[in-house]
Amino acid sequence: MPPGTTRCQAVGMIDHEQLHLTESVADALAALGWAGDDPRVRDVVPTAARGHNLALVVPPAPVYGGPALAGLVSRIALEPAGGPVLVLCPEAELAGWAELIGALLGGTGLRLEVARGAGRATRRLRSGGVDLVVTTPEIMAALAARGILKGETVGAVVLAGPDRWVDLDPLVSLMHDVPRERQRLILASTPEQAADLVERYARKALVLGAAESTYQVPGAVRTVAVAWDRRAAALGALLEVLDPQSLTIWTADRSQHDAIAAALPTGDDSIHIATGDAPRADVVVAFDPPDSPRLAQLLQAGNVVLLVPPGTEPYVGRIAATRRPLRLPGLLETAADAAVTRRSTIAQAIEAGRPERALFTLAPLFERYDATGVAAALYDLWVDAGAAAPPIVPAPAPAPDLSATAKVFVGVGKSDGATANDLVALLTKEVRVAREKIGRIEIREAYCLVELPAAEVERIATALNGATIRRKRVVARVDRGRTRPPSRAGGRAR
Repeated sequence: MPPGTTRCQAVGMIDHEQLHLTESVADALAALGWAGDDPRVRDVVPTAARGHNLALVVPPAPVYGGPALAGLVSRIALEPAGGPVLVLCPEAELAGWAELIGALLGGTGLRLEVARGAGRATRRLRSGGVDLVVTTPEIMAALAARGILKGETVGAVVLAGPDRWVDLDPLVSLMHDVPRERQRLILASTPEQAADLVERYARKALVLGAAESTYQVPGAVRTVAVAWDRRAAALGALLEVLDPQSLTIWTADRSQHDAIAAALPTGDDSIHIATGDAPRADVVVAFDPPDSPRLAQLLQAGNVVLLVPPGTEPYVGRIAATRRPLRLPGLLETAADAAVTRRSTIAQAIEAGRPERALFTLAPLFERYDATGVAAALYDLWVDAGAAAPPIVPAPAPAPDLSATAKVFVGVGKSDGATANDLVALLTKEVRVAREKIGRIEIREAYCLVELPAAEVERIATALNGATIRRKRVVARVDRGRTRPPSRAGGRAR
């Protein structure tokens, strides 16, 4: 940590016997910055350590899983779970969950496998040398298809951030086979999804942190879109852009304090790193997504900037009333400089060249296509060839002018009785989407995917959040799959 940097919350003592933790896990949890008198530790840890089902409504970040996973790790360290514990999380957060669990395992002797693919995990699981597996639902489905990972052999299941998964279908078949007595831990960022998953897979689970932690806080914040593993590096660029007189960086725990300190200038007494209540400063950066009460405190401390990793955008929209995006310099500026150079090269060729040969070649194309389109195609060929002379290719056949589409994930499905007509009615009547803009509707067991114009999906997904279908409040987000042109049957729901 650079000189002048303070940590605003001392590491609290944790009574491992009272909380049913092993001593090494209690020490690891305290080192992360969790205190024994924190309500989230006092209420969550014993429940998880005793093997009870538990659902937590927490902000969308791995750091908030510390207390629950500490209880789970202590339980299986003292009494084997009868099979590997399966932790399922979004792909973008895989490294964060693996780092958290690895920190808690020190001294327990438990073995962790981070499955980024099915190959190595297959060998490790066959050997029986794994106590915990951290992976994505997609990799889990691949392991299940190989017969390597079966629901009946799983010792416990942790569903981390299911509201940010790309596909919930793999979960349905897995949970159908997991014995009812096996422990379930659910960490979701919306009360609605936590309640839904408890009803489906974790009956009688203790639900903590619902309405009191997810309400909209008045006040304006600035947001910076950044990858999970680029947050510390982004702080230096943020400091350069804002140049605040004083800066506080707030974190939910201490796991990233060393990385943050390394990214900041040394010897600056105006920069502080804080957990707990943030001290007053010109600018307060929320390194982790805060809950609503914490955001209210940060707004009282100074001008707030929220770092927004992929998948956390809907959550930030729910807790922050007014948001103003702040873009950091980086790849976009580099691309813009390169574009200026290429435009200059083209301008010089226009002013100094002899265009006769090119015009004879292109004249038939100008009769068939718009000149702007011809120029754009030639530009792509020129850039792809490394600014060399473009290769001679046959003239393409005319293509229809189709705009791109994208998909919106809507968290209701067949099991909720939802139909295509329900979605069309909601989109046209409440969200004011023209019927002809609604493309294919895929209705699956637990959710739906709706094809819509790519330029409008962010607005539509935001408007759909909190709407009701079949008496169920839905969660919606932009599906991050590949975009494609709509079919000629666009506008017809199937």
